[in-house]
Amino acid sequence: MESNSLFYSLEFVAGSGDTLNIEQRTALQTSFVIMKKNYKFNRVLFWGKIRCLNGDYFIAQGRGEDEMKDKMNLYSFNCMDWFLLPPATDSMMEEVSRAAGGFFTGDPSFVYEHVEIRQRADGDEEEEVVTKVKEESRLAVTVHQIDEEVSVVPRGAFVRSLHGLVQVNRSFGGLSHSEAAKLDNFLHFRKPKNLKKKSIMEFGDLTPALDFMDVLSDDVPKGSWSLQFESAGTTCVLRSLLWLGLTFYHVPMTPQHGYVYIGDGTKNLNLPFML
Repeated sequence: MESNSLFYSLEFVAGSGDTLNIEQRTALQTSFVIMKKNYKFNRVLFWGKIRCLNGDYFIAQGRGEDEMKDKMNLYSFNCMDWFLLPPATDSMMEEVSRAAGGFFTGDPSFVYEHVEIRQRADGDEEEEVVTKVKEESRLAVTVHQIDEEVSVVPRGAFVRSLHGLVQVNRSFGGLSHSEAAKLDNFLHFRKPKNLKKKSIMEFGDLTPALDFMDVLSDDVPKGSWSLQFESAGTTCVLRSLLWLGLTFYHVPMTPQHGYVYIGDGTKNLNLPFML
């Protein structure tokens, strides 16, 4: 969610029942200006809030020249003092999936511990394998997973150059009302995973500069998105049922769009059984 339009953008997603108070909004608006200057970001976005047992984690995302590759995530407790999150690596994600679970505590130095009994290769003795991971690492992995699985942009909002540089499309005027009613016109803001599976006939209808990301209608399981028109039909709102708390909005016929995550940071693994 763009920092420059944070005040009125939050009103579009307030229908989900959770938002920020005036004090938090004001603090974010001020600190984002300082953050953009200090880290030399092209843009700063309010990513969301993860609720914890003690306090909350507020997450911001800075974007560089390439909107898809040049991303940095930061977290804060008071919307003023920000700390960099480490990049999520494969080994970190494996450790987090093995050791971390339950609700976030609100302490980034808290250590999750998992003890596993394994049998040695010779088969005679057993050994204890202890996996330890800090909550800060878990927070970085959770933000990365949510970005990979449910970050949303409307088709045409971003354009890819011949050199592969992904930037904001300044000529994007928004989807029409009929286009906004179809999941085919909303894309995952990540590197494509399903494009290579398309047939030659399907590739013929695509525009390489715009259709370089996966569409939401290809998501598995089907029905993992809720699409509604709110505010007297003037705003298209998408909600993820996989990561409860992720809300995306787009005002048709305008370039206004964005998403925010406000939740407990846990994935809805029961979704296939609920559909």
